[in-house]
Amino acid sequence: MAEIELDCQGLPCPQPVLQSKKTIESQQPETLLVTVDNEPAQHNVTRFLESQGYQIEAVEQNGAARCIKALRQGFQQTPQETCPVCAPMTEAEIKHVAENEQQLVLITSSCIGQGDDELGGGLMKNFLATLPEMGRDLWRLILLNAGVKLAVQDSPVLEELLALQSQGISILVCGTCLEHFGLLDHKQVGETTNMLDVVTSLQTASKVIKV
Repeated sequence: MAEIELDCQGLPCPQPVLQSKKTIESQQPETLLVTVDNEPAQHNVTRFLESQGYQIEAVEQNGAARCIKALRQGFQQTPQETCPVCAPMTEAEIKHVAENEQQLVLITSSCIGQGDDELGGGLMKNFLATLPEMGRDLWRLILLNAGVKLAVQDSPVLEELLALQSQGISILVCGTCLEHFGLLDHKQVGETTNMLDVVTSLQTASKVIKV
């Protein structure tokens, strides 16, 4: 089928990505036009389409609506099968997964525990600074809900997260959560992600540690 248009405006995360995935799998269009109505959805759909062998030709914005035009490259190309989430894995990530456990840390708050947020913030900083002790088994961090506040400008743990990222640890930051807190433009570390990435990462991980 030459061209298909998908109107995904008003759909919650990760429905725009899932609708795109379903369309590609069932119809394999040469050109796919996907309209969304927020920036996180635009990032997530764009990243997914690129991982499936599509080239982003244009993104046209009209008010809140953002129309993503994607052209399938080398029409014989098939979607990547080795990637556990929408974004293609780097060679280093593929090697890491092959040689080590895939331990995932799920962070859903900006502090650890309840009772005193100042204490909890200090505990979180110490926790992140100590994570490298897990060695090469540490694969990925996912930040959800208030946990996304750790990845933004002026975060007290930004240095620790940047250090983890520089060591090859994948960090996924929920785009819906960033938008909810008005922090989308303030993210300083990690990759903006969606719930499909989160669910697939949890399924792929050999062990999940929830904080």
